[in-house]
Parts: sequence; structure tokens; C-alpha cells
Amino acid sequence: MDSRIPYDDYPVVFLPAYENPPAWIPPHERVYHPDYNNELTQFLPRIVTLKKPPGAKLGFNIRGGKASQLGIFISKVIPDSDAHRAGLQEGDQVLAVNDVDFQDIEHSKAVEILKTAREISMRVRFFPYNYHRQKERTVH
Repeated sequence: MDSRIPYDDYPVVFLPAYENPPAWIPPHERVYHPDYNNELTQFLPRIVTLKKPPGAKLGFNIRGGKASQLGIFISKVIPDSDAHRAGLQEGDQVLAVNDVDFQDIEHSKAVEILKTAREISMRVRFFPYNYHRQKERTVH
């Protein structure tokens, strides 16, 4: 008796699209190359606090959400806005807003929370790898 599983009975598995690795840089050039920054503190979570008067814009856009399975990210920061002055930057992942977890939240719910809050305390971290894997969504 043959104990092998027929080919048609195997589950279908979808893999993410292949991403090319970064270009190789000789070790002696890495010290001065921006892709080889050894300053890891830039990736640690930090708190950004914003106050938003009624009718005012936030000064940044977001992308992502639960459907992307990668989180909510800052996709644009308006120069000279309160968000810019507070230190938000493109590629920041929004981990939480006013103690609401943003790591597995629907995009529309994230927009609603950000637009309706008058005082925003955001826990963010710079995480450019997943940021570049997102589709653009906007919050004003």
C-alpha cells in the first residue's frame, strides 16, 4: 500500500513576492554608508504628543491597516507642521494612539481615532522595512 498523499490533496500556499536583497557593499565602505548605520536607537519606540484644535489638520498621512497585515505607518509628514516639529517621520510605525493598540487595527478605525481626538499621544517606532511594503492610504 502506498502511503504518499496524492499531489492534489496538498494545501495551496501563497508566498509573498520576492524582494531583492540590498546591494553588496565592501566592508571598508560600510562605515560611511547610510544603509549600514549602526545607531540602533533610531528604531526604539518613542512617544509623540500632538494637540489638535477643532477643524485643524493632523499634519501627516497614514497607510496600512489590518488588511495589509503589516500595521499602520506614517506615509507623509507635512513640513513645518506640528507633527513634523514633534518628530514624526515617514516610515514610523504607529504602535498605539491614546492607549489604543494600532498593530492590528482596520485603516478606517485608525483614521476615525486620529481625526476625532483633540489630544493625541502616539507610540511610534521607525520601521522602514514594513513601511515600504504598504499601499498608500491618507489621513489629513
